[in-house]
Parts: sequence; structure tokens; C-alpha cells
Amino acid sequence: MKELFEKKQDWTNEEVQMIEYSMLKGIIGCRSGEAVEAATTYASYLNFTGITNGNYPVFLNILTVRNHHVIDALLGTRDPFLFMSSIQPNYFIVSTCFSILTKYRKGEIYPKTLGIILGVFQAGYNSPLDGYKNYPPSVADVNALGKHLNEEKGQDDLLNRSILDILDKLSSLEGQNIDEDMEDLAVHAHNIRNNFFDSTKRLVDVIPEVLLRTEPNLDPDVQPRKRAPLSDAEKGASEEAAAKK
Repeated sequence: MKELFEKKQDWTNEEVQMIEYSMLKGIIGCRSGEAVEAATTYASYLNFTGITNGNYPVFLNILTVRNHHVIDALLGTRDPFLFMSSIQPNYFIVSTCFSILTKYRKGEIYPKTLGIILGVFQAGYNSPLDGYKNYPPSVADVNALGKHLNEEKGQDDLLNRSILDILDKLSSLEGQNIDEDMEDLAVHAHNIRNNFFDSTKRLVDVIPEVLLRTEPNLDPDVQPRKRAPLSDAEKGASEEAAAKK
């Protein structure tokens, strides 16, 4: 029983950092209105500081948040496709972006989040061979990209067109005779692109059906609490104070 009443006298920096990290994870989880508000404020602060070579992993972590309030705060007024244009795509950045695409179901990813990721790929694979040397996508990675094509929309849709352009870059690696994995990747990218354009074919003919399933009962984004404008709050406080006199 004595231990129950003993207070911890000393905390190491590592222990305090772990507590802070745990609480930040709870905020970024966005499971309550309060968490959404805190995450949105945090994202706004990141937008204010700007993305650099010294902090970009934190920005990538925010992209895993499935809440449009948070992503909107992170972006501000910037074009999603250019959001990370100041950072040269490296292995960590590209692999993380593919991981995010893999994590999200088809139709689940927020369009602006998808735009940020596609912007990274556009820069990273503008020179397909250099991009492959930096991060060689697998066939599974290409499926994770291709599954986010919307067959109900045409090629003129901005997101569709961007995905198709990236697949076109990857398909141009065919015939390089560098390695078998590159050849398989290029052929698969070509097939996904071709099936999208060919009205007699479907994506399910080239991408596993399980990856193309959508979640019919997708949980809506948790909303922040409704707050009255500051002017209204001050007015209400003044009226309450006057009523007490």
C-alpha cells in the first residue's frame, strides 16, 4: 500500500518526452472534438513555420491524419501539389508517401492529401530512371497508387490525370534492361494505365479486387467543437455581467 502513496521525485528527460509523445499521438488521432482542435492548431503552427529539410518528417506524419480540418490547416492557401516542392524527394519521403497510399482504402483519402503525395511523385519521377534509383517502387506500390484512380471520372479529373501521368513515367522504364523488377514495374504501370483508358477493360482486371473495395460505412471526420466568435463571446459576457448588477 505504501507504494500507492509514494510520489515519483525524479523524471528523466526521456520519460517526459515519452509522455509528450504519447499525448501528441492522442491529439493527432483526432478521436474527439478537443483533439481535432488541438491537431488543427498544431498543423497551423507547422504551416507558419514552413517545411524544411530539418522538419519534413513531422509534416509527413500529419499527412497520415484522416481529418480534413487538420490537412486544411497544414496547407493554408498553398497548392497541394506544390506543398513539398522545396524538399528534394528522397527514399524516406517517397516510401512514406507510398505507405500512406497503401494505408488508405480507395476513396478514403482526402483529395488534398492525395494531391500532396502526387506532387511528391511528380517531382520524384520526373526523371523516371533517377526516381527509380532513389526509390524503386514495387508492383504493390504501383497498385497502391493505381487503386486511387476514380473510374467514374474521366482523365480530365485533376487527380486522375496526375496519377496517369506518374504511371506513364513509370511505364517508360520498360526496356531499360537494368533488372527484372524494373521491367515488371514498368509493364504493370502500363497495364493499369491502359485499362483505365480502354472502355472494354476495368481496373479490377489488373489490380487485385480486394484493393479496389470501398468502405460503405466510412466514419465521418470528427468535427471540432462549435465556438462562438470572440466578439459574440465578449458581448455575452458583458450582458451577463450587467444582469448581475
